[in-house]
Amino acid sequence: MSFKSALISPAELQEALTKNDHLILLDCTIDKVGQSLKDAPLELLPNSLFFDIEGKFSDPASKLPHTLVSEQVFQRGVRALGVDQDSTVVLYDRWGIYSSPRGWWMFKVMGFNQVYILNGGLPAWKEAKYPLVNSYQENIKNGNFEAHFQKNLYADKEYILAHYRSSEVSIFDARSKGRFNGLVAEPRKGLNGGHIPHSRNLPFEEVLDGVCYKDVAELKRQFEHFNTMEKEHVFTCGSGITASILAFACYLSGQHNIRVYDGSWSEWGREELNLPTEK
Repeated sequence: MSFKSALISPAELQEALTKNDHLILLDCTIDKVGQSLKDAPLELLPNSLFFDIEGKFSDPASKLPHTLVSEQVFQRGVRALGVDQDSTVVLYDRWGIYSSPRGWWMFKVMGFNQVYILNGGLPAWKEAKYPLVNSYQENIKNGNFEAHFQKNLYADKEYILAHYRSSEVSIFDARSKGRFNGLVAEPRKGLNGGHIPHSRNLPFEEVLDGVCYKDVAELKRQFEHFNTMEKEHVFTCGSGITASILAFACYLSGQHNIRVYDGSWSEWGREELNLPTEK
């Protein structure tokens, strides 16, 4: 099945769950910087499995946080969650909207299109008074999901170096204005302050209304304000998580020519790399 939008409401999901045996629910929750849900009671949508961004779906060999894994590792991990080529995958997180867009981008960059985000995540589901459980579902069979890396959705350091001055590419930074302008220290050690030259600052909170995304018309106005609608959009942040919030917002606004810079400032800002920066 498919939904009308990549962003779905709790009511749409609840209805779909009664009709579709191939719908798979994945909790994409990770800790925020300085905030954790590890000690909070575990509350989940029924029949959820855990999409472990920080563990199974980040490259342990990388010095950078949240680095995308290989096609083979992603395929093996997603098959273990029971995902088939004809599955419908709905992602959510327990914060509302935080790490689920990262999961969405990971599925998209691995060539899977039947992937959706629950707007407002667990808080919106609870507000609608739909049922909750306190444990993950046990997957009983492997799926036949196949990963096919989509280079056009991905940016690395070399891509940024080659394109950050291009008039055809617009880079958006999802970090706070203080971090973007080098006025606030980075939360990770060994990083310079500032931003990629010629990039634009759009703090990720500005595309959200509480725990949900702003409506599509408002998202369109936000991106139209930058006069970049005909260009390629590249998104960066601290470690590739909140960049994905912007990437998904841009996608919702109708612009599908998007990339996420996987290394983001955790790579670009490293003191020893001495890459071009502005403040």
